[in-house]
Amino acid sequence: MSPALRLGPLVFPIELALLAAAVVIGLIAGRLLAGARAEDASRVLWRCLLLALLAARLAFIWQYRDHFLQNPLRILDLRDGGWTGLAGLAAALLYGAYAVLRDRAPRRAVLVAMALGAAVWLGGGRLLAPSAQPQPQLAALSLQQLDGAPATLDAFHGKPMVVNLWASWCPPCRREMPAFEQAQAANPDIHFVFLNQGEAAATVRQYLDEHAPSLANSLLDPAGDASRQMSNRGLPATLFLDAQGRLMDVRVGELSSATLAQRLESIRADGAQR
Repeated sequence: MSPALRLGPLVFPIELALLAAAVVIGLIAGRLLAGARAEDASRVLWRCLLLALLAARLAFIWQYRDHFLQNPLRILDLRDGGWTGLAGLAAALLYGAYAVLRDRAPRRAVLVAMALGAAVWLGGGRLLAPSAQPQPQLAALSLQQLDGAPATLDAFHGKPMVVNLWASWCPPCRREMPAFEQAQAANPDIHFVFLNQGEAAATVRQYLDEHAPSLANSLLDPAGDASRQMSNRGLPATLFLDAQGRLMDVRVGELSSATLAQRLESIRADGAQR
């Protein structure tokens, strides 16, 4: 499964594509089933969506409030993908039930539309999630150290691992680098590896010396094989593996310190359960 959908020059995270598909299917189903009350059904369904997004974002912000207190403006930056999906789903279901009970929308149309949308979102997420299996393509990557010596990811086994795919010309890669630098220093129980995609060693070394001098484990992927295989060439992309080397999650797009912390908790939890 590719965690990104490529449309010409644009690359979309697969979770965004799933959300769009769930919304479209739910709205179409609601209008078809509502008949003469199609406008009432659409109005309620749009409100369900807006409330779901608001509740999902607010729940995430509250859960990781310490990160947002450092820079409150990050609350408004939705590019980090920081959402608590179940909180959003609960808010949508509660408002949908309220609207149906108050007869503000046709019951059958709204309930079926919400059920279909939830099924697409939850079911699609499960079906398209990265399989928790060893990823031989990562071990087979032809990597180099900054001095040109060959390198592999085998040296980083034994702990959970975060592999960030980046390039110095990529603005969101540059924006998220400080969060990774801080996380690497604060989480010695997790390996952080940074695979530059396709740039010359001198370019990478100069950028790191100027902007991230304390960053460790920076390697070169001269052919950009990792981004081609794992993220449909979308950058930045971050792979999260458990201590056994199983790929647990892939994030295509920028991470904030809060969304990074969320995923670090997840790979720690997965490792503890196995």
